[in-house]
Amino acid sequence: MPIFSRMGPRDSPVGQNEPMHISARVDYGMRALCELGARHRVDPRALMTGEEIAQAQTLPWKFLEGILRTLRQAGILASQRGADGGFRLDRDPNEITVADVVRALDGPLAAVRGERPEDVIYAGSSEHLGEVWIAMRAAMREVLEHTTIADILDGAHSTRVTEFLESPGAWQRR
Repeated sequence: MPIFSRMGPRDSPVGQNEPMHISARVDYGMRALCELGARHRVDPRALMTGEEIAQAQTLPWKFLEGILRTLRQAGILASQRGADGGFRLDRDPNEITVADVVRALDGPLAAVRGERPEDVIYAGSSEHLGEVWIAMRAAMREVLEHTTIADILDGAHSTRVTEFLESPGAWQRR
């Protein structure tokens, strides 16, 4: 499932655009990684239990448990079992991008009806529509592949992300 998906027509009031959707898995995963990233800065070998992470970020532990397992399988987290066990980042926070997390938890950044945008064929008057979807994916990559856990912890965004944030209408609902 892509990070950005459309909600069904019944999910939004008539006449309003449906919102882009960031899954709870990605949101919770990022929040957990920020918590672990902050701990990593104090002691890179320190472990946090899943329950500690869930409590610190007010997340449901049972749901978070599966997310942490997936992030461990993706090589983003390391874990240790036992009474003194828990989780820690398996890489430096400067090396883990938001795109890494999205791909680990939800799959490709952008899909059109479950297919990669470059694999969808359009004909007639819509023949250039695929180019728009590919450009959208490139814009998402520009943000997600250039934003790390460390950037989020520091509130330090790349120049391009800052330009997006400062662009007219960026903070307005439409």
